[in-house]
Amino acid sequence: MNATTVSTTPQMANQSDCLEINVPVSLFFTIGVMSLAENLLVVVAVIRNRNLHSPMYCFICSLAAFNTIASLSKTWENLMLMLANVGQLDQNGSSEKKMDDVMDSLLCMSFVGSIFSFLAIAVDRYITIFHALRYHNIMTMRRVAAILGVIWTTCGVSACLMVRFFDSKFIMICFIVFFIVSLATICFLYVYMFMLARIHARKIAALPTSGDRKCRHQRWRGGSMKGALTLTILFGAFVVCWAPFFLHLVIIMICPMNPYCECYRSLFQLHVVLLMSHALIDPAIYAFRSAELRHTFRKMLLCSNWKQCS
Repeated sequence: MNATTVSTTPQMANQSDCLEINVPVSLFFTIGVMSLAENLLVVVAVIRNRNLHSPMYCFICSLAAFNTIASLSKTWENLMLMLANVGQLDQNGSSEKKMDDVMDSLLCMSFVGSIFSFLAIAVDRYITIFHALRYHNIMTMRRVAAILGVIWTTCGVSACLMVRFFDSKFIMICFIVFFIVSLATICFLYVYMFMLARIHARKIAALPTSGDRKCRHQRWRGGSMKGALTLTILFGAFVVCWAPFFLHLVIIMICPMNPYCECYRSLFQLHVVLLMSHALIDPAIYAFRSAELRHTFRKMLLCSNWKQCS
């Protein structure tokens, strides 16, 4: 969100001896540009490689697209701040404020979209692991396209409402509750999934089947669980990067004049750096965990002719 909306106000600053931590705009800009390039690379890689045209990678591509929007919005916002610092823009101008609202709505859209993408990926992994024989009948590409359409439409509408009525305490409460409920839901899905996988593994080990069949089944389940583990790591990075920002919002509502709370609010710009770093970390996790994506990245970056490198 806009620093003028959620950061400390001058009246509150007098209640504490804690100095506000200021991060150079150039650092924000650098993180934004790097994360923008990385997530665009992921989106292009999934589009170009037909081996990645599966439901899970479609949802990952959607997640990368939402990260791209977040990176683009923060990069543009920091570019505006850099221009304002040299006197080329008026921060209090009407057009500048409208542009800032657009940037904030895109950031909200990115957050909500990331949550829904994680939910969709969690459900996809659950079906892959526990309904493997019916997976391709359940998760058809037409259904995936419909799910993505619903996600993007919902995110666009909710982002506009959040920014339009963000001064309302009710909207801020809804924003925080949505974050907490979503985290709890996704955590429950992953814990339930890993518990069931462990039970199924024990049952498979106890079956008097042939060794080859048991090995094939274990390899299939192992590959599916690897995908689930990758997405668990992604979700953990999301929580670590976004939770301080939401704690900041909670503190604003609960103790706006408390000097101890003010000390935490003085770290607001560091929370924004952490928030922006999420879009920087995700592509590194994709590349580290997926051999197919690494191979695609290598071809895109090192080969001038895509077909010759295939």
